[in-house]
Amino acid sequence: MDPRIEDYALIGDEQTAALVSRYGSIDWLCLPRFDSAACFAALLGDEDNGHWRISPKGAGACTRRAYRPDTLVLDTEWETDEGAVRVTDLMPQRDVAPDVVRVIEGLSGRVTVQSQLRLRFDYGSIVPWMRRAEGHRVAVAGPDSVWLRSEPPVRTWGKDFRTYSEFTVEAGQKVAFVLTWHPSHEPRPPLGDPFEALRSSVEDWQAWAAGCRYDGPHRDAVVRSLITLKALTYSPTGGIVAAPTTSLPEELGGVRNWDYRYCWLRDSTLTLGALLSAGYHEEAEAWRDWLLRAVAGDPADLQIMYGLSGERRLTEFELPWLSGFAGSTPVRIGNAAVEQLQLDVYGEVIDSLALSRRSGLPFKPHMWRVWCALMDFVRTAWRQPDEGIWEVRGPRRHFVYSKVMAWVAADRAVRALESEPALGGDLEGWRAMRDEVHREVCERGFDPERNTFTQSYGSRELDASLLLIPRVGFLPPDDPRVVGTIDAVRAELDNNGFLRRYDIDPSGAVEVSVDEAEVSVSETEVSLSETEVSLSSPGKHVVDGLPGGEGTFLVCSFWLAEALHATGRKQEARELFDRLVALTNDVGLLSEEYDPVAGRQLGNFPQAFSHIGLVSTALALFGGDRAG
Repeated sequence: MDPRIEDYALIGDEQTAALVSRYGSIDWLCLPRFDSAACFAALLGDEDNGHWRISPKGAGACTRRAYRPDTLVLDTEWETDEGAVRVTDLMPQRDVAPDVVRVIEGLSGRVTVQSQLRLRFDYGSIVPWMRRAEGHRVAVAGPDSVWLRSEPPVRTWGKDFRTYSEFTVEAGQKVAFVLTWHPSHEPRPPLGDPFEALRSSVEDWQAWAAGCRYDGPHRDAVVRSLITLKALTYSPTGGIVAAPTTSLPEELGGVRNWDYRYCWLRDSTLTLGALLSAGYHEEAEAWRDWLLRAVAGDPADLQIMYGLSGERRLTEFELPWLSGFAGSTPVRIGNAAVEQLQLDVYGEVIDSLALSRRSGLPFKPHMWRVWCALMDFVRTAWRQPDEGIWEVRGPRRHFVYSKVMAWVAADRAVRALESEPALGGDLEGWRAMRDEVHREVCERGFDPERNTFTQSYGSRELDASLLLIPRVGFLPPDDPRVVGTIDAVRAELDNNGFLRRYDIDPSGAVEVSVDEAEVSVSETEVSLSETEVSLSSPGKHVVDGLPGGEGTFLVCSFWLAEALHATGRKQEARELFDRLVALTNDVGLLSEEYDPVAGRQLGNFPQAFSHIGLVSTALALFGGDRAG
C-alpha cells in the first residue's frame, strides 16, 4: 500500500483523536490525551508499531465511506462477493475513560469479518502483557491498561503478539467492539452500552452542528471544518491543538517533520474570529480563557505554543524505532520551536483579547492587567529581530509580519483605551509606539522599486503572511502598496495556482543579505544568533535553516482569496476558494500543506490552521462575518 495522508479520517472525543484508514485500520491513537504516547503508531511506522483493523476477511480498501451528516461518526462500507458490511467508528464523549467504539453491521448477504488488534504502547515500542479477565481481553504495560470487549461476545484468540476476532454478520445483524483505556493502577471503568453511545453521539453532534449560523456556499465544508475544530479541542481546558498528529512530513522522505499536538498562540485571533462568526460563543470563550491562563506570568517568558493545559516544557526528542510516514524521518516528539522568540504572538494575543471584548464575551477582571503587561513588554521588544511566524530554524531577522503585529498590539490597546478611558493606561505612549512602528515598517519593510512589502527589512524575499496586512488594518485594502504586495506575492510564491509560505531554494534555504541578521561581534568570535549558519554564496546566509522543500501552505492560499476579495477581485477570490475546497479529501478534511504536482496532501492532519482558513474565508467572501 502506498500511504497517503488524505486516505485517513478522524474520530475523537474532544480529549484525543484517532485516524482511521480506508482499510478499516486505526493507525494512530494517543491515550488518554492528544499529547500522550500513542498505542497505535502504524501511521509513522508499520503494523508492528500498533494498529486495529476491522474489515471483511481478505478485503482491501473500502468501497465507500462518509461521516454521518453533521457528525464525527464515520461509516465505512465494503461490498464483497459474500455481501455488504458497514463498520461505524466513533469515540463517545467520555464520562470517565476514553472509549473507541466500532459497530459492525451486515447490510446484505453473509459476510465474514475479522478484527486484528496490535496494541503497542509508548509509540509502538512496548508489547503489553495480554490476559483474559471477566470475559474480556486486557492489555497492561506500565501505566497503561486497555480492555477489549464485544457485544455480543465473538470468538477471540491471541497469536503472534496480536489479538484476533472472527465472526459472520447477515443483513441487520450488529456486533460492537469497545476498546477502553484506564490507568493500570485503577479498577476498570463502568461498562457503557456501545449502541446507545452511537445513538447519542449522532444526536449530540448534529445538535451542535445545527448551531452554525453560516448559510452560504460550501456550507457542508464549513460545517465539517467547524466539527473538525471542535474535535481538536481539549474540552477540559478549551485549548485547541494544531493537529492530532506528529511528524507527518511536509516533504515525502524529508526531515521537516514536527509535533503539532500543542496549542499555538499564533492561531488565536483567527480561531476566535471563526468561532464567533459561526455562532459558537461558548467554544470561543473557552479558547479565550485558555489563552488567558496560558500567557499568565512574565510577558518576557511568553511562548509561541503551550501544552493542552498550558504546559510550558515541550522538550523535543526523536523516536529512532519508527521509520516515519513514507520513510520520512526523524519522527519527533515535542517541539523545540517553543524556545523561539516570535514577536507576532504578542499582537495576536492582544488582538484576540480585543476581539473577545468587541464581540461581547464576558470581560474578565484581570484581562486588562494582562493586556497592559503585554504592552509594557512589546513596547520595547518590538525593535528586536525574531524567528518569525514560520518558526525558521535559522538566524533571527526583522520580519515585517512580526513588526506589523506589534503595530496591531499598540493599535488595539489605543482603541480600547479611547473607547473606555476608565480602563487606565499610557494612551500617548501607545499612540507614539503605533506611529513609530507604522513609519518604520513602511520605510524599511517596503520595496518601492517593486511596489511590495518584503519578508524582512532590506530583503527581496516575499512572505505569504504579508497578505494579512489589510486584514489586520495596518493599511486599507485599496492602498497601492497593499495591491502591489498581493500581486507580487501571488506571482512570486505561486506553485500551480496555490501559494508557498516563502521562497525555498533547491537546497532548502531562503537566502538574504548578511546585514539583515542579528550579528554579535567580539574580539574572538562572530556569531549569527545561536543557530549554526552555512554560507551558500558570498554575502548570503541561510535563514530557513533546513534542507529539502515543502508543499504549498493551504492557509496562505485562503489568505490570498480573502485579500483578493478585499481588493475587489471577488470572482478571482471565489474561484480560488472553490479550488481550495476541492482539495479536501473524501470526508472533507485538510492537512497543513498540498503538493499540486503530485496531487497529495502533506504535513500534519487534519490541520486546524487550514480549517480555520476555510471557515474564515467562507465568512469573508459570502457575507457571513458577524464577529465585528
